[in-house]
Amino acid sequence: MPKSALVLFFSILFVTFSAPAALATEVTPQAAQRKKISAQPVAVKHKSKIIAGRGKAKKVIVVHKKNAKIVASSHRRKIAHKRVLTAPLAVAIPAKLTFGDMAGLGHTRDSLDLESNVAFVMDQATSAVLFEKNSRVPLPMASITKLMTALVVLDSAQDMNEILEVTSEDIDYEKNSSSRLKVGSQLSRTDMLHIALMSSENRAASALGRSYPGGLKNFVKRMNEKARTIGMNNSTYVDSTGLSSRNVASARDLAKLVSAAYNYPIVRQYSTDTSYIVEPGGRALQYSTSNRLVKNPEWDIGLQKTGYISEAGRCLVMQAKIEGRPVVMVFLDSKGKLSRLGDAARIRKWLEASPPTFSGTHALAEQS
Repeated sequence: MPKSALVLFFSILFVTFSAPAALATEVTPQAAQRKKISAQPVAVKHKSKIIAGRGKAKKVIVVHKKNAKIVASSHRRKIAHKRVLTAPLAVAIPAKLTFGDMAGLGHTRDSLDLESNVAFVMDQATSAVLFEKNSRVPLPMASITKLMTALVVLDSAQDMNEILEVTSEDIDYEKNSSSRLKVGSQLSRTDMLHIALMSSENRAASALGRSYPGGLKNFVKRMNEKARTIGMNNSTYVDSTGLSSRNVASARDLAKLVSAAYNYPIVRQYSTDTSYIVEPGGRALQYSTSNRLVKNPEWDIGLQKTGYISEAGRCLVMQAKIEGRPVVMVFLDSKGKLSRLGDAARIRKWLEASPPTFSGTHALAEQS
């Protein structure tokens, strides 16, 4: 075989057997970095045995702890990353503006720093105005509507022991509010009125209006007629529950409503009861007052009603004795759940600090 052919033959053999080995030992920079990191603990362990024998175990422990911290830190980072991925996204939903907000009533400031956009306080015996804030503006009154519902029911001289049944017509499709009275529940008219005033039970109030002679349409007509009779000239009613934002009244008008309703003993009793049990079929249901001030022994409350829908904010009307004098309070469009009660406490404290006769006591809020 010629010499050149022999050289070519051995060159081919060399390339064939050496190339796989070269490929097998080829390492990418990333792999090399991983290899370097994974090799560190092995080196530390080996070194720890040698150094420990020389009385430098402390140094080895510090190195080991340092490595442990790195691992733990990496573990925490992984957990945090998972939490970020699995946590629900927090979406900022702006609060829905009330009618009072849209009318700019929130810019009104008063000397007592009330949380309600509207307030009106009146001496019931003399009709003297003691405090007012945006009191002439008609606003949604929410479930305070039920006070007028009670007056129309009682004026009608209907049989209060008549059994009324909750039907699908009493379901709230406007606000989708819940009710403990299921369709088919049966209660007497007096029980329906009781829980409507005390606990603001919407289906009970709906059944009261629907069962009126001539139906709900006639009932609403009578509500508006009654409002005009007692001087509520800035008020409108469209249903018997107050769920519609089209039930509107000014604070001054609602003070007149409270004074008129106070003349009905059954309204005073039902609205200020703390609890009541009804049996609409099946198990008994216990209802409680919607106004915690009624349970407070420091308050002498003769009549009350709360209300809330998003367009109206938190509302409250009360008749209470302060320093032995009957006072009517109206608070509309209050933001916090308890702020209307806090406003009532502020008014009471302010009146208690004034002369017992309330002579000359009159505060008027101003636009800022």
